Amino acid sequence: MNIIVAPHPDDEIIGCYEILKKGDPCIVIYGGGTSANRREETKKLKECFDNVVGQLFLKEIPSHLISKENTIYGPDPHFEIHPLHREFGFKCEMFLRGGADVVFYNTTMNAPYIHEIKDPDDKENCLSMVYPSQKSLWSVDYKYFLFEGRVKWLV
Repeated sequence: MNIIVAPHPDDEIIGCYEILKKGDPCIVIYGGGTSANRREETKKLKECFDNVVGQLFLKEIPSHLISKENTIYGPDPHFEIHPLHREFGFKCEMFLRGGADVVFYNTTMNAPYIHEIKDPDDKENCLSMVYPSQKSLWSVDYKYFLFEGRVKWLV
């Protein structure tokens, strides 16, 4: 199962749309302290992706989800700029160093491993449907739906 760690609602689509679209079962863990409006918006995620089998709003990643059977997707602690992204990224790095299967993603598109995605219109429509409150981000800055990047570190 895929575990997507999203410090904020919308990070899971911005950084892992292609992973979600693959259709493998996913659990999304959002950073705690999310506004009621954004929590309400996340409910729409299942309308786009029926493979999302669970959504959690937590400050910590439950230890029972950290196993060799699960792949954890977390924000890259070295290329992300936002402090909460970096915090969650460093937690994921700790799991990686403990032997977990971790893949890092980037939401700022400033990392050297960024690529163009195949269906940018689908991604933009999905972002706009699930997170209408954030639409001003991708209507001005196309990087949110044109690009993605993930990397697996060697440790």
